[in-house]
Amino acid sequence: MLIGVDGNEANVDKRVGIGEYAYELLKEFYKYSSSNLQFVIYLKNAPASDFPKATENWKYRIIGPKKLWTQIGLPFDLFFHIPRPNVFFTPSHYAPRFSPVPRAISVMDLSYIRYPQLFRKSDLYQLVNWTKYSVNKATKIFTISLASRNDIIKEYKVPVDRVVVTYPGLRPILSAKSKMQKGDYILFVGTLQPRKNIERLIEAFAKLIIKHPNLSLLVVGKKGWLYEGILEAPKKFGIKESVRFIDFVQDQELPSLYKNAKCFVLPSLYEGFGLPVLEAMKYGCPVVTSNVSSLPEAGGDAALYVDPQNVNDIAEKIDKVLSDPKLREEMVKKGHEQVKKFSWEKTARETLRVLEEIAK
Repeated sequence: MLIGVDGNEANVDKRVGIGEYAYELLKEFYKYSSSNLQFVIYLKNAPASDFPKATENWKYRIIGPKKLWTQIGLPFDLFFHIPRPNVFFTPSHYAPRFSPVPRAISVMDLSYIRYPQLFRKSDLYQLVNWTKYSVNKATKIFTISLASRNDIIKEYKVPVDRVVVTYPGLRPILSAKSKMQKGDYILFVGTLQPRKNIERLIEAFAKLIIKHPNLSLLVVGKKGWLYEGILEAPKKFGIKESVRFIDFVQDQELPSLYKNAKCFVLPSLYEGFGLPVLEAMKYGCPVVTSNVSSLPEAGGDAALYVDPQNVNDIAEKIDKVLSDPKLREEMVKKGHEQVKKFSWEKTARETLRVLEEIAK
C-alpha cells in the first residue's frame, strides 16, 4: 500500500499549531514505513533537514508550480505520475482540488466560521472557500477534539461517520536552563492573534497586580495577525513595565518557562484543542483556561476554567491559584495524570488505521 501525504505544513522553520501537528505525524508515520506500507511525501520545496531520511519505503516528491499548488501542480501529478498512491492525506484544511484517489483532510477547528472578524480578509476568503470544497471532496475528515467534530458536522452537514477525532500528543522537549525571565510571573504561550484573547488577559492582569505588585506577565509567541491591539494593551491599562513580550522561543527554552511560572493562562475564545495546556501540565505548571470549545477536553479536571469574555473571572481564577498553595499542588498532580492520556504515537496509529481502511 502506498500512502501520499502533503508535507508542506511541516516543512517550515518555526512550527506551531498545524505545522507541529503535521510534523509529529510524519515522524510517527516513518516508524511504520515498510515494504507493505510505503509513503510518498509531496512538497513544494526540498525537505527540511530534520525530516525523516528518505528510504526505499519513504520518499519525497517535489513538484511545482508553487503557486496554486493544491489546485494545479498536485492534482496534475496525482493523475499522471506512476505509481499513484492508494490514498492521499492532507494534514490541513486544503485537499487537492481534483484527485484520482480517495482524499482525507484534517480540520483543526472552525474559528474562521465562529469569529470571522478576527481574520484578515484574504486569509478568511481562502479558509472559508477552500475548506468547504475540501470537506465536500474528502472521504474522511480528521479533527482533534469532539468540540471541533460537532462544529464540522453542524456547519458542513456531513455524515457523522465521515469525521474522526484523533487527539494530538505531546512532543518530547529537551530541557535547558532559561535565562529569559527572573522573578514571579504568569505565562501565556501562543501565536499573537485576536482569538487568543490576550488583550483581556492583560486587562485581567492589570487588576491582579494591585494585590500582587511584584508579579509580571510573560507573553511568549510569534506575531500572527491583527496583533497591534495586543502590543498596545499594556500601555492602555497602565502596566507597560509589568508585561513582557517574547517572540518565538526555541523548544528547549519552554520547559523552564513552564516550570518557573506561577501558572499558565490560555483564555482563548476558541481552540481546536490547545496543546500548550498539556505542555504546561507536563512541566508541573497549574493551568487556567477557558470553559469553551475543546479546552475542557484538553484540561480535564486538572485545570481551572474561566469565562473568556469576563475579565473579572479571569483575574479571580488566576488569583485563586496564586493564593492557594494546596490548590496549586493538587492541580499539578492532576495535570501529570491528564497528560498521560495523550501521545503522538496514538494519534498516528489511529490516523493510519483510517487511511488504510480508505485505501482498501
